[in-house]
Amino acid sequence: MDDAKRMKELVDKLNEAARAYYAEDRELMSNYEYDKLYDELEELEQKTGMVLANSPTVNVGFEAVDELPKEVHESPMLSLDKTKDLEALRSFIGDRKTLLSWKMDGLTIVLTYRDGRLDKAVTRGNGIVGEVVTNNARVFANLPLQIPCRGELILRGEAFITYSDFEKINEEIEDVDARYKNPRNLCSGSVRQLNNEITARRRVHFWAFALVKAEGVDFHNSRQEQMDWLSSQGFETVEYRVVDGKSLDEAMEYFSAKIAVNDFPSDGLVAIYDDIAYGDSLGTTAKFPRNAYAFKWADEKKKTRLLEIEWSPSRTGLINPIAIFEPVELEGTTVSRASVHNISIMKELELGIGDEIEVYKANMIIPQIAENETRSGVKGIPDNCPACGENTQISDTNGVETLICTNPGCPAKAMKAFTLFVSRDAMNIDGMSEATLEKFMAHGLVHDYADIFELDRHRETIVAMDGFGEKSYEKLWQGIQKARDTTLSRVIYGMGIPNIGLANAKLICRAFDGDLDQIRNATVEELSAIDGIGGVIGASFTDWWKKERHGEMFDRLLPHLNIQEESKGEGPQKLQGMTFVITGSLSHFPNRNALKDRIEEQGGKVTGSVTSKTTYLINNDTASNSSKNKKARELEIPILSEEDFMKMLE
Repeated sequence: MDDAKRMKELVDKLNEAARAYYAEDRELMSNYEYDKLYDELEELEQKTGMVLANSPTVNVGFEAVDELPKEVHESPMLSLDKTKDLEALRSFIGDRKTLLSWKMDGLTIVLTYRDGRLDKAVTRGNGIVGEVVTNNARVFANLPLQIPCRGELILRGEAFITYSDFEKINEEIEDVDARYKNPRNLCSGSVRQLNNEITARRRVHFWAFALVKAEGVDFHNSRQEQMDWLSSQGFETVEYRVVDGKSLDEAMEYFSAKIAVNDFPSDGLVAIYDDIAYGDSLGTTAKFPRNAYAFKWADEKKKTRLLEIEWSPSRTGLINPIAIFEPVELEGTTVSRASVHNISIMKELELGIGDEIEVYKANMIIPQIAENETRSGVKGIPDNCPACGENTQISDTNGVETLICTNPGCPAKAMKAFTLFVSRDAMNIDGMSEATLEKFMAHGLVHDYADIFELDRHRETIVAMDGFGEKSYEKLWQGIQKARDTTLSRVIYGMGIPNIGLANAKLICRAFDGDLDQIRNATVEELSAIDGIGGVIGASFTDWWKKERHGEMFDRLLPHLNIQEESKGEGPQKLQGMTFVITGSLSHFPNRNALKDRIEEQGGKVTGSVTSKTTYLINNDTASNSSKNKKARELEIPILSEEDFMKMLE
């Protein structure tokens, strides 16, 4: 194993061990083993001159700025000419050695290193002027902060967020309407944050795809050597294949097979000549360099027959048209459904039942209707909502017609409630995304919370759904089974009671010692007497339980759960009656929620603002002049580091 790979392996092992020890109270390795691996990592960092951003040997501080400075690029960053024609790509390549790689769908970044250290990071911007995001680049998940090369190094690459991290981030956002639409938009916003603590939490990755300048290094006129050299400096590089016109087909088969399973966003391929001097000699057009070419897959189209339009209510009240057609094979899978998005598109396509239509997969993934050859016309837009039976109306916003349900109590709008119920701080059902919930609700499989724990009755139906299969079902069912073991506070929080967050739910459960009957029948006066609850929250809580349907829903859910005692920590609760405020970055706890949980387990309370009622402020940067630190000093409130806090619990 080469040094770079070993370093990455050590960093992952050490960080996992530290996270388990400090945040989860479990030990993955002895102190001796940890120290041994740590020493090995330090030796490799000294040997290679390379230090990874997430290495436990360095502590990258977080920093906020008022604005992102602008900077003009030394040379314009041009776009690439592109084609969907494989033969056009083959003609471009000819018999020349060419590097064929993924065309990443993220945010292009230019990095500058001086004296072996990251000096500057600038976004592509409009190709002429970009934004300086150096602070944010320093906390990218995989970017080396220090490299062996001591001369000036300038390179380009793509910042991106993986699909899996994108889904995790969205799942943590309780308001489904506030969730991000795609990984690229999330990445763009994450890289351009004014506070790089947010960037760090988003796990932005960087893959290098081009070397601009490496002072004092001879690459023998080869881009392949440049890419290999960048790897030796600690950079992850975009995957590529060396091709010519004859070997292109084999490479295309390889990339085509992988695009459907990749965990990173990509919207095609890039071909660039290996011969640097030859490529540079070709110059540029007004818009494109002549040494590279982008390829996007031509959409495979199939003719089929439209069987029906299914009207699917959404959480926002929109009722979306779904085209159901005779199944066809596209890009290796069978498809029979495609979203039509709105009434305007239906009218544009003149969609009618029985029409002969042409379908394809956008970016080889999302089924779409390309053309309608029959065009019999739109008929049968429903006057009543399929979910609740109430009246519908056609809304025209900026020339786009949509169908909406006029009933504010429509069950389709319960999507937000279900999304909260399965979220991490509630039932924490792994694999139960908003999209999955929407599918189940649209098929009539989920009407209340208990139905989620009875989905095994619909196994055959689920396995046959688009996007599912045996493996997906089994994974989801395992997540549901795991979620049965929970705490009463999580369940109560998951009910979506107004003004009842997880912290309030814990306070209530603790005050009544987990006695469910007492909790359900608590009076406003009893609840108001709980420190941190008050009359408004107490009234919301009691009003919710007064509604018969809420009690019935809860009672139907309860037999499916194994309610466990709330963790109270070992021995007496050492933080009873204390109020904490948490700010700044954390090193021992994975996130603020984990630290908050530890405080509450020991009887303490966490608030967001420093007041006269605050007992301690937790901030690893105890000497900083942040607003919370200043406020704490004014009120003579002690400022603790994480280590200080942990000593309190010893």
